[in-house]
Amino acid sequence: MQALTGIRVLDLTHLIAGPHCTKLLADFGADVIKIERPARGDPARHMGPFFHDVPHSEASALFLHLNTNKRSLTLDLKSTEGRQIALELAARSDVLVESFRPGTMERFGLGAEELRARNPKLVVTSISNFGQSGPYRDMAASEITLSAMGGPMNITGHRDHFPLKLGGNVVQYHAGANAAFATLAAIHAVEGGRPFGDHIDVSIYETQAGFRDRRVIALTAHAYTGDIGRRPETGVRPGSGVRPALDGYVNIFAGGPARFGRFLEMIGREDLKQDPRIQNPLLLPNHPELAEEIENSYLVWLMSHTKREAAAIAQHHQLLAAPVNEIKDVVEDPAFIDRGAFETIEHPFTGPLRYPSRPFILAASPRQPARRAPLLGEHTESILCDELGYAHEDLGRLGAMGVV
Repeated sequence: MQALTGIRVLDLTHLIAGPHCTKLLADFGADVIKIERPARGDPARHMGPFFHDVPHSEASALFLHLNTNKRSLTLDLKSTEGRQIALELAARSDVLVESFRPGTMERFGLGAEELRARNPKLVVTSISNFGQSGPYRDMAASEITLSAMGGPMNITGHRDHFPLKLGGNVVQYHAGANAAFATLAAIHAVEGGRPFGDHIDVSIYETQAGFRDRRVIALTAHAYTGDIGRRPETGVRPGSGVRPALDGYVNIFAGGPARFGRFLEMIGREDLKQDPRIQNPLLLPNHPELAEEIENSYLVWLMSHTKREAAAIAQHHQLLAAPVNEIKDVVEDPAFIDRGAFETIEHPFTGPLRYPSRPFILAASPRQPARRAPLLGEHTESILCDELGYAHEDLGRLGAMGVV
């Protein structure tokens, strides 16, 4: 038995933040029924990268990753019968997660109050850009706008260039993880004896205020000192940042006088340890000629070592260091392999491919082999007929009407 076995989740989410939330629940045993639009499905099905770069709704890496261990039911929520089916499923579920724009569920006749009137213990989790209330409620947003408004974008990059957002969809995944945690807290309250569920209002924008990637630190610093945060200046900073090695890149950090002294020993420049100009390494940019001299010695040293060798030697000198792994390095990393961080999943359109597995280990909940992401509408018949009692002849009629 897995940790969330026995929990049923009705998943009305799409794209990234919501599906990541429900994926975390599904991967630990929850029965997640994913509601998708008939014919087209989740928009993520049409976003790359695609298997062998051939666009296909069943071969999107994004969709296949975010929807493992779920079942797919196609349903037109705008139709009367589609709404009725959704209400029946909600009445039999513990959780409903949705990621529509605020007000959309109410227009469908599926608002939190309506849902919980039929199932008082239902936990409803709503994920939206700016929350269900407030002055930004109806604003559209994207990864970059949310990162700019709420994330650490103002301190990412260099001061003489434009601010930069972090790569990928970090904001969306962070919000999804927050939503999963909040959902589990509400489930715990209900299972602990509370006779009613909850409506969780997750603002992707607000999750950035608690983002551990420098945002919390920056907000705390502002509260204490008034510092507004800024991007660092460009210039040579020996012992800080990414540098090229013999076969790739390595990141070695030697901040502070003690570490910087060990850094100089490592690269064979002990002769500079007593130079008064480096007693505070942060001020090295004020001495560009010396900084350049140290940097040149550093690069010569790096070019005689592979990235893993350089990192290991730096760690021996008690410096913070790691190779900059390429994707191939990551999937072949012995630590990841030993801990089962990846698993191979078979899919009818892609064959067997490796996917990231569960992000942590529960000792009392043994890892179960992951089930592949569902084909569009793959479980429509079994859910409607076997679980809700529809006759098989009803499926043709509902399909012809575009309900499923």
